[in-house]
Amino acid sequence: MLGQYHVFIEYLIFFAACLAFSLLINGLFMKFVRTLGIRDSKETIIRWSSESKPAMGGLSFYIVFLLSIVAYSFFFEKSHYFLNKQFIGILFASTLGFLMGLYDDAYNTKPLIKLFTQITCALILIFTDVYIHLFDSQVLNYVITLFWVVGMMNSINMLDNMDAITTIVSISILLCALVNLFIFGDFNNPDIFIIIGVLAALTGFLKFNWNPSSMYMGDTGSQFLGALLAAIGIVYFWNRGEGNGIEIQTKQIFTSIIVFSIPIIDTTTVFFKRIRKGNSPFIGGKDHTTHHISYLGFSDKQVAWIYAGLSLLNIILAIIAINFIRIWTLWHTFFLGLYFLILFVILFYIANINTSKK
Repeated sequence: MLGQYHVFIEYLIFFAACLAFSLLINGLFMKFVRTLGIRDSKETIIRWSSESKPAMGGLSFYIVFLLSIVAYSFFFEKSHYFLNKQFIGILFASTLGFLMGLYDDAYNTKPLIKLFTQITCALILIFTDVYIHLFDSQVLNYVITLFWVVGMMNSINMLDNMDAITTIVSISILLCALVNLFIFGDFNNPDIFIIIGVLAALTGFLKFNWNPSSMYMGDTGSQFLGALLAAIGIVYFWNRGEGNGIEIQTKQIFTSIIVFSIPIIDTTTVFFKRIRKGNSPFIGGKDHTTHHISYLGFSDKQVAWIYAGLSLLNIILAIIAINFIRIWTLWHTFFLGLYFLILFVILFYIANINTSKK
């Protein structure tokens, strides 16, 4: 118990150090860089805010991410963990997402190139054994993993449509994974360093991304986060409690959906709305669930607080389901499914109240 206490203190110190570094580096970016990531006004990029702002947040995420990997060897002697295949896959996929996002912020990547890169990220994870273990058929596991990674990279990117929303949702997902690791007593898991580091980077960035924001994360941040969160979702939600039987499968599915419900619902809603109107689902617009809540009369800050509350509720439900429900029954599936359905219907209805808004 005393050893775990010391490890916990080390993690708190590391979080504080990463948070201070995140605040410092984002402050320096704001001071010295004013234009990186600001698109040409002639391009077909539609933002909720009409004000151009630097999209530098993603750079700080990736820098702290790398710092977390390096810092692990200073806290623990057994640093060989990072030589394993799964970690290499997560590192490469996240790095590729970061580089593609960085290029997109600078040159506005064509959708097909972006899709090809996202598929490559998924294939890297699959090749390094970071894939969803749900079916007996490996082919089906690979297919659902491919859809999961590509879908999540696009969902996190599309959710970055209003101040602080993606930052808050990403924090909640990482926090849920971290709490689960602590409840399981897995204090020496090296992934904790990565999760704490990125969590601190996002928390520090939130100071600059809270409404009225002075900085965006850009595609650099959203694509990096999309790849990383997709991988964390696979390892710590889809495959947590892995085993045989329909009960375990439904638990994996519904707990994962609940944790990632906000990006899933927002992307699904926008996709169907744009297809129904004959528009491309890949061209941005002011038709997201966040925007329509704002159309009801809520301020941008209030919308952020609403999504923070929903994120908190989601992770509480997921933590209870994963850690405290030992025997999964049909009633548990029904309850989580009903909760997701109610949340989906409410947000979908709000997004379709005023069809003239887009």
